[in-house]
Amino acid sequence: MRSFQHINVFTLEEAVSVLKDSGGKAQVIAGGTDIIGVLKEQILPDYPEILLNIKAIPDLDYIKKDHEGLRIGPLAKLAGLAKSPAVREKYGALAQAARSVGSPQIRNMATIGGNLCQETRCWYYRYPHSIGGRLLCLRKGSGSCLAVNGDNRYHALFDARRCFAACPSDVAVALLLLGAEINILGIGGKRTVYLQDFFHPLGNALEPGEIIGGIHIPTPPVGAKQQFLKFTLRKPIDFAVVSAAALIVLDGGICTEARIALGAVAPGPRRFPEAENFLKGKRLETNVLEKAAGIALEGAKPLSKNGYKIEIAKTLISRALSACLENESFNH
Repeated sequence: MRSFQHINVFTLEEAVSVLKDSGGKAQVIAGGTDIIGVLKEQILPDYPEILLNIKAIPDLDYIKKDHEGLRIGPLAKLAGLAKSPAVREKYGALAQAARSVGSPQIRNMATIGGNLCQETRCWYYRYPHSIGGRLLCLRKGSGSCLAVNGDNRYHALFDARRCFAACPSDVAVALLLLGAEINILGIGGKRTVYLQDFFHPLGNALEPGEIIGGIHIPTPPVGAKQQFLKFTLRKPIDFAVVSAAALIVLDGGICTEARIALGAVAPGPRRFPEAENFLKGKRLETNVLEKAAGIALEGAKPLSKNGYKIEIAKTLISRALSACLENESFNH
C-alpha cells in the first residue's frame, strides 16, 4: 500500500467539510472490508491521499423503529441487522440479506453504508496493479467496458450502458424490495434519494463531498410476507451470481400486492413491475409463479457468457415467492 493520511472525524458535517477541502483526494473508511482491498491492490488510477475514518462519529450505529417505519444508521453492522428483533419482526428480507453476506467476521465489521457503496466486483475493474498494471476502463475514466468482448460470466443482464458491471450489494436488493430511502448529506445540504435511484451504470448517486447520513424504510403493508434468496458458487462466503427478494400480500388467498427484486443482474438492484402486476388478483399457484418469473426475465439482454443467469434468476424468483407462501417463519 502507498502512504496516506488517516483522519478521524467526529460529526457528519466535519466529514463533509474534509471531503470538500480534499479536492477529491479523500476516501471514506468505516468497516474497511472493501476499501482496504481496493487500496492494497491499487486498482484505481488515483490513489487517495486521505482516508477519512467515520467510525469515530458517535451514534451512527443505530436501528430504530418509529411511527414511519425503520431508521438505520450508516454505521449499523450487518451482523446487527441480521440479529435485530426490530429488523426481523417486519423487515425479514433485510435480515436475511444481511445474514447472507460473507463470513461472521466480515458481518461483524461491515456496515450497511459500506455495503451500499462498495466497488463493483468486476474482475477487469478489480485487476491488481501489481500483476502487470491495472486495467483501465470507462468506470475508471478511460477506455471501454472490457467485459463486452471478454469473460462476462457474472455481468449485467439489464440496464447496462457502456459499463456492464453488476451491483454486488445484497442488502440493496432487500432495501429496494422494502421501498427504502437513502438520506444523503453533502456540501449543498441534505437530500433524499430512493433506493432505486441510488445506483447508475458507473457507480452511485453520491456526488463529490457527499456521504450517506442514514436509511429510512417505511412500514411494510399489513400481512406482508417476505423472502430473500441468493445463488453463489461458494455457499458460505461468496458474492451472488444472482440474488432475489419477494414480498406478497394475500387477501382470502388472492394476491393484492407483489414485489420482486433481483440483484447481481444490473448496475443496481432491479424491480419488475410487469411481473408484479401479473401476480395481482391471482391465486399464487406454481404455474402462476413460474409465469411471473418468465415475465420478469423477458427483457434480459445477456452477453456472450452470462445467459445462464436468466434461468437461475427465474428459479430464484419462483422459489422466493413460494417461500413467502410456505414458510411461516418469514411471515411479517
